[in-house]
Amino acid sequence: MEISAEPIIYGLIFVGVILLVEGIYLTVFGKSISLNNKVNRRLEMMEKGGNREEVLEQLRKEMSQHLSSKSIPLYSILAKKAQKANIAFSPGTLVLIMVVLSIFAFLLLTIASSAGLGVRIVVAIAMGVGGVYVWVNKKAKKRMALIEEQLPDAVELMVRSLRVGHPFANAVNIVAKEVPDPLGSEFGMIADESAYGRDISDSLKGLAERVETQDMRFLAVAVTIQQQSGGNLAEILAGLAKVIRARFKLFRRVKAITAEAKWSGMFLSLFPILAIVMINVIKPDYYDDVRETAAFIPACLIVGTFLTVNVIFMKIMVNIKV
Repeated sequence: MEISAEPIIYGLIFVGVILLVEGIYLTVFGKSISLNNKVNRRLEMMEKGGNREEVLEQLRKEMSQHLSSKSIPLYSILAKKAQKANIAFSPGTLVLIMVVLSIFAFLLLTIASSAGLGVRIVVAIAMGVGGVYVWVNKKAKKRMALIEEQLPDAVELMVRSLRVGHPFANAVNIVAKEVPDPLGSEFGMIADESAYGRDISDSLKGLAERVETQDMRFLAVAVTIQQQSGGNLAEILAGLAKVIRARFKLFRRVKAITAEAKWSGMFLSLFPILAIVMINVIKPDYYDDVRETAAFIPACLIVGTFLTVNVIFMKIMVNIKV
């Protein structure tokens, strides 16, 4: 029983597809789309000559273009992720990249693999679409994590502004100027929308719907209730900042505690596969005596099922919500 090199080839081509997407993105947009810059993207666009209205329109277009394009074939599966990641590529461009990457993967499979035409076509399409999806999903997770990390600092900055006498609209504008991306540009849009007449609480609700984080919903609800019933907004937001920091600290602690369990789960899941590979490398004829028996294929299917169930249950056990 010999090991086929094709799974390794498929894996290398898939990794190459993901790296190619990242390379194209950085080549087209460069540092203008990098997260956590000291000067957020909105301010950079205004410094380059864009007026406030044009910058607001551009940012709103980028942040809404993905959800409004769910009807595009193949795009509906990643529209929500792309919106959370705030991918600067337009939906049409992302679909075109999927097609180009699928063709690229097909050519590499033709050169490096002996698989049939149908298999190469299916695998190439899966790599093109899957590569873009994995890349967008990674971007979305990174951006959402940064927003959650920046939010308590932004709320405390608003609290300090309110306590020295600034109105809430000015406090939001200060956050837009002082906080890096991604939260800086998001609050900059809220400040601009407020300047053009939109209610700040509605803008905060829109932001909470876009990012879908619990802490942002708390902020939107707190501001809305204060506007409707009154109260000391600075004290409300100060309490909210403490709650957010406490949740974030608890989340980090849970993540640290469950790290060992996660790595143990990964090891227990990968070890049988690595053991099979090593056995076939060291002794290729190890399974020859049982390979032709009737129980061999059912046994392989049962083992594969147990490995899949193990991965699922390990993930459930360590996925603790805070």
